[in-house]
Amino acid sequence: MTIVAEDDAIQIERLELGPFGTNAYVLICRRTRDGALIDAPAEPKIIMDRLKNITPRYIFLTHNHIDHIGALARLRAELKVPLAAHAADTGNLTPPPEILLNEGDVLWLGELEFTILHTPGHTPGSLCFRVGRYLLSGDTIFPGGPGKTSSSDDFRQIIKSITKKIFVLPDDTRIYPGHGDSTVLRKEKDEFAVFVSRPHARDLHGDVLWLET
Repeated sequence: MTIVAEDDAIQIERLELGPFGTNAYVLICRRTRDGALIDAPAEPKIIMDRLKNITPRYIFLTHNHIDHIGALARLRAELKVPLAAHAADTGNLTPPPEILLNEGDVLWLGELEFTILHTPGHTPGSLCFRVGRYLLSGDTIFPGGPGKTSSSDDFRQIIKSITKKIFVLPDDTRIYPGHGDSTVLRKEKDEFAVFVSRPHARDLHGDVLWLET
């Protein structure tokens, strides 16, 4: 467990779990000790141990790929808190989520206000969760590039999601992705400007890096 952000209102902890090194995040309202888990990749005992000293209120799901939901069934059974996800990513979730999230929805965790961004591209129901100057981005955006896409249409969709919904946030927004380390929005905008200044194949998709593709 690593504390990746902390201020008077919130503490964000990162757990890197499972064979794919997937990030799960524990978000804690420091005033009420209410907590939320973002994604449930693997190793449920490690996650449960970390939640013992807070009051879990939600499991938030960024998307439904297997490397983000490996521990989900057990955690839902043990925690008995609502799962919140987008309807487009619920096909492999049993039972279905208790809360279906859409663009612009707001949820409260203690005194923390979460705004929901629907950012399709990596999956149809990919979500990002914004709280203050922090963005939990799942596999939509990483340091240096977007999430992996399986077609050129998906790539165009993820670029639209990033430019229309993420790049409009304040430049000092700190981004916490589904794998690897965090980044700052200003850096990603600057590198994206380099990317769009160069020609690219019309069928571009897959793993793309702003500065190398």
